[in-house]
Amino acid sequence: MGNNSRLKKFENFFEGFMFWSRWVQAPLYAGLIIGSFLYLFKFFQELFITFQETAHLHETEMMLRILGLVDISMVMNLIVMVSIGGYSIFTSRIDVDSHDDKPLWLEDLDAGQLKIKLATSLASISGVQLLKTFIDYREAKEKAGAEGIIIEIVIHMVFIISALLLAQTEKITHSYGHGNHAQTAPKEQD
Repeated sequence: MGNNSRLKKFENFFEGFMFWSRWVQAPLYAGLIIGSFLYLFKFFQELFITFQETAHLHETEMMLRILGLVDISMVMNLIVMVSIGGYSIFTSRIDVDSHDDKPLWLEDLDAGQLKIKLATSLASISGVQLLKTFIDYREAKEKAGAEGIIIEIVIHMVFIISALLLAQTEKITHSYGHGNHAQTAPKEQD
């Protein structure tokens, strides 16, 4: 009986340690927040440079600079989703229910939904990069060649297909897991 008691204590300790280990991720999310401040600095640096050079920029160059700012903004959204979503799913629930400005995407967020949001964000970021390539096609063709542009298109399509497959997999998993199968109505007996 003593051995069983010690084994149970060890098992409880080990399970507690395993549960506590989720906090190892917290510094990673804190690092992402620090990284977002660095990226915020980069955004305003690019905005300031664009502002200074506005009078000398051709319309196409101005559009490319603005798309660069949009790109930074979308990467910041990705960082927010990973840090807040990852922390609240894998480390500790964030109590934001009482906040009036709680983001809608946090409603009933789970790991599958977070993956879909991240995949669609990556596809969107890739789309902005591709748009920048198409706007300045001649320069892109000189730098990367036609093969480089085709590779960009293929990468973008891979992101889109991945997002669609993740969404379909999540839909199938949720419908299977929640018992939402089509149920047949009981037959009436005569």
